[in-house]
Formats: sequence, C-alpha cells, structure tokens
Amino acid sequence: MTSKAQPTADKSHPLVSEDRAHLLTEQRLKESMNLDSMSTEDAVAVMNAQDMRAVEAVAAERQNVARAVDELVVPALRDGGRLFYFGAGSSGRIGVLDASECPPTYRADPNMVQGIMAGGDCAVFRSREGAEDSAETGAKLVDEKNVGKGDVVMGIAAGGTTPFVHGALRRATERGAKTIFLSCVQPVPNEPKVDVVIRPLTGPEVVTGSTRLKAGTATKLVLNQITTLSFVRLNKVYGNLMVDLKASNAKLWDRAARIVSSVTGLDRDRAIDLLRGTDGHVKLAILVHKRKIGVMEAKDLLEKSGGNLRAAIGE
Repeated sequence: MTSKAQPTADKSHPLVSEDRAHLLTEQRLKESMNLDSMSTEDAVAVMNAQDMRAVEAVAAERQNVARAVDELVVPALRDGGRLFYFGAGSSGRIGVLDASECPPTYRADPNMVQGIMAGGDCAVFRSREGAEDSAETGAKLVDEKNVGKGDVVMGIAAGGTTPFVHGALRRATERGAKTIFLSCVQPVPNEPKVDVVIRPLTGPEVVTGSTRLKAGTATKLVLNQITTLSFVRLNKVYGNLMVDLKASNAKLWDRAARIVSSVTGLDRDRAIDLLRGTDGHVKLAILVHKRKIGVMEAKDLLEKSGGNLRAAIGE
C-alpha cells in the first residue's frame, strides 16, 4: 500500500513567515508548564515571580536607558524636537499610554511625546493584529509626521521582528532622526541599525508567546524611566515634586496645593490662593511667594532660568 504524500506548508502565503521558535518570548516557561491545572494562588505566585524577572531585566539595561535619556531624548526635547514611540499591539498601546501622560504630568505640549500605533488610533481599543506586518506603513507614518533631524524615534517590538517598527526605524534614520530600539529578545536577522538599543531579556512568558505579560511590564518600566528622567532633566521636577503639572481637575488642583504647601510652608488655603493668582501654575505660585514678586516678574525670572525653579529661587 502506497503512502500518501504529506501536505507541505504554502510558504508563499502572506501570513506564513519564518519560524520564530528560537525567540525567547516564543519559548515555553518551565515553571508554568502545568498552568491550567494549578490552583489560582499557585498560579499567582508563579506570575509574581516572573514579574520580578522583568524588573531585573530592566535593571540590567540601566546604562542603555541612561544613554537614551542623556544623549538622545533630552537634547532633542530641549531644542524643540519630538519623541515618537512606534509599536504594534501591546507594545504600541504602552507607548500611547506613556505619551498621553506627559501633558498633564509635566505640562508638556501634546506633540512633544507621541505614541504611533500600527493600525491607527482605533487599534488602541480593538486589536488589528495584521497591521504590524507592513514595514511600508511604518515608514509612511514617519513621513507623515515629518520626522527629521532633531527628533527621536523609538521602535518598540517585544519579539524583535515587527515589520511596522523596523520600517519606521529605517525611515527615521534616513530622514536624520536619532533612533532607539526596545526589544525583549536577542538580536534578530535584519534588525535595524539604531543609535541606542535597550534589550531587557525577559525570557519565556507564563502563557507562551503572550508578550503583554513580562515583556509588556518591562516595556512600561523602560518608558516610565525615559520620559520621567527626561522631564527631570528638562526642569519639570523640583526635588521629587512635579512642579510643572497642569492643574486641570480636582485631583491635580489638590496635588498642586500640596506641592506649593510643601515648598513654601504655607497652609492649604493660602497655597490655593497663590495658585488661583497664577492660573494653577505651580512654579509661578512658589516663586511669587519665595521671591516676594508679582506674577509677571516671576514669569520673566522663570524664563531666564530656563524653567529651573531651583535656580529661579536662588538656591
């Protein structure tokens, strides 16, 4: 009896790509092999332990994160440039999240830090998994944003291979922008050449291939560090107080009042009075009190100091 030939995969199909089994994020985690039969408490313990590995992986990349901040992002933002995050899926959503928090936290212009998502804004809320497969789309969006010299483009690809991200990084380099690549796997073939690579090797996921877990946690931690420390260097923080926050709701007005009270020693009511006189501008409120000057003079002083509250106070 003759045996039938076994069917072979049609590698010409657009959705058939190279074997990714060698990538760390696609391998199976020994500790979660029996995840479906564990008690929930035991499964939580496994996830907690793996989350700590994400933290350790980010800590191992601290020199590269610091380089990205000091050599690329701060100089760009200080001179009027922009920081773009390009990503797909969870990586893209984390970029959008981080970018969206910069205006209220640091009174940053909304265009200063931007998250660009494969599949467009609607992909933030509803998954469009195929959108990540086009390098041309990533490059086109770089063109549409008129990225150029003075800007920074950070590509985020947990598994390292996302064509949308690769395309964006290559086009950004062609247009003269500085580039950063954040990946949670070892170097892959045809990886774009960039100025700084940040590579927290988070390893296999609790659910195999689900990079929204450890890799996503590591991504969020890295972006936290990049924007937080960049804005610290841009004089948006005094001590550890967000003195450039935009008091746009009740919670932020309360925080602004507590910041003014902490720096000036005034009670809450007096701090609120100062803030009302400066339209909720924390730095100005502090300067008006500390230097015993008017609002316009405080604005001039702050401008001359480059926004550095410590220098404007005279400390």
